[in-house]
Amino acid sequence: MLELLKTRRSVRAYKEDKVEQEKVEKLIKSALISPTSMNKKEVEIIVVEDKETILKLEQCKKMGTMGLLTAPLAMVVIGDKEKSDAWIEDAAITSIILQMEAEDLGLGSCWIQMRGRQSETGDSEAEIRELLNIPSNYGVLSVLSIGYKNEVKEAYEDPCIKEARVHYNKYI
Repeated sequence: MLELLKTRRSVRAYKEDKVEQEKVEKLIKSALISPTSMNKKEVEIIVVEDKETILKLEQCKKMGTMGLLTAPLAMVVIGDKEKSDAWIEDAAITSIILQMEAEDLGLGSCWIQMRGRQSETGDSEAEIRELLNIPSNYGVLSVLSIGYKNEVKEAYEDPCIKEARVHYNKYI
């Protein structure tokens, strides 16, 4: 697992190759078995393979969406705010598990934060809700761009890991 964590890097350039359905199904399964607070399972995903819709998702935020310009696949991670007050944390867990599964499958990914963000014309979450017909009781945490990597990023090396951020028994 540590090696997988070191090699997973945010990817913002993808090849045109479509992600095979078998891999999409594995991604979906990883999202559906992600842990949630009190096992409420309030997190859901919307799988977007339609290029036109992916490009519209890219317009739902002012910056940081470059990965959606070339991604053949996007996964929108949402949570039912009425089912759990921990939907944000649970959706974050699901998002990172999707990213780790993507890396394990030989795919790249990038987390694009949407909750609390703005587009050129308004609220990012509201725009995504309208675009994808998401009910108002759902929060939109993130959109993940996913695909075959078209850029090379080096894995993290041990010297990059800042052990000064670790404290034992109390903050020093």
